[in-house]
Amino acid sequence: MYQFPSTAYHATLYDDVYRSIAGLPGVAEASNVAYLTLQARYGEKDVRVMIAGFNPGRLGEPPFLIEGRPIVKSRYEAIADSKTGFKIGDKIGIRRNEYTVVGRTDRMVSSGGDPVVFITMQDAQEAQFQKDNTSVYNERNRLAANPKLNKPGSPGLLQAVTESQQSNNKINAVLVRIAPGQDVNAVAETIRRWKHFNVYTYDQMVAILQEKVIVNALRQLGMFMGILALVSTAIVALIIYTMTMGKIKEIAVLKLIGAKNQTIAGMILQEAWGLGLIGFLVGKVAATMWAPLFPKHIEFVFTDTIISFILTLFICTLASLIGIRAALKVQPSAAIGG
Repeated sequence: MYQFPSTAYHATLYDDVYRSIAGLPGVAEASNVAYLTLQARYGEKDVRVMIAGFNPGRLGEPPFLIEGRPIVKSRYEAIADSKTGFKIGDKIGIRRNEYTVVGRTDRMVSSGGDPVVFITMQDAQEAQFQKDNTSVYNERNRLAANPKLNKPGSPGLLQAVTESQQSNNKINAVLVRIAPGQDVNAVAETIRRWKHFNVYTYDQMVAILQEKVIVNALRQLGMFMGILALVSTAIVALIIYTMTMGKIKEIAVLKLIGAKNQTIAGMILQEAWGLGLIGFLVGKVAATMWAPLFPKHIEFVFTDTIISFILTLFICTLASLIGIRAALKVQPSAAIGG
């Protein structure tokens, strides 16, 4: 099981923190990680990815590869999720450096659905914390314009800029594996009490992801689905009503020969269900075929499919009421009318 100290926020820690955590009772392994979302250069275009820095052979590395090999060099190699579109041997630009894709993994995405690119911790620290030339230039000008830094006894401008660049010893979080038989909450409380860090167990991280990230997205999707449901109901109702009014004489003949209202209503309801079933199958097949082409990872859940099918039948049932009402008003005498 993993714990993610200080990962609920954009936190920074010193990279030697993991040593003090690894020595605590109940901790089997601790490893530094760094995360950063940015635009990676790929040929003539930019690809939005999440950079994950890890120490090879320790916690935080991709759990499996579908192609290529693991990272074996300390610098400038990367493992990319298949959603990035990167291939083995591709050169990608991350900030000021160029990296070679040596392996590919799958279904490794951020909480926002962005595909993950794994690089070594040293590369990730440089990409996230080291200032580029433009930042250094701007900061030098800002320091030069600050009178307080030019007073006698104050640190020189060069020293101030140099110290501002020494930030490559920072990380975002420490992943912790608990020793077998240990209580996760007890170890987490020990870290909170004695090391004064925010600690989140796996269950707590899942709760944060669901309550803070997924819920907001679900609300937006729910609004769109509600609008689409209303529009779909209106369209199906119009189609059923039009088809019903086009068969007034046939319905009148059925009534004339003694057909019950339940039979006629059942026929219209079956017609509506048939339209819904065709639409559901077309949508399901199209979504399954086009999902790999979507820029972010899509996960199809079987229970969601069942719920969608039930909602489709409910919408079609609701939409058929207008057609059923019109059919029940038809008089048998209309069968022999002009």
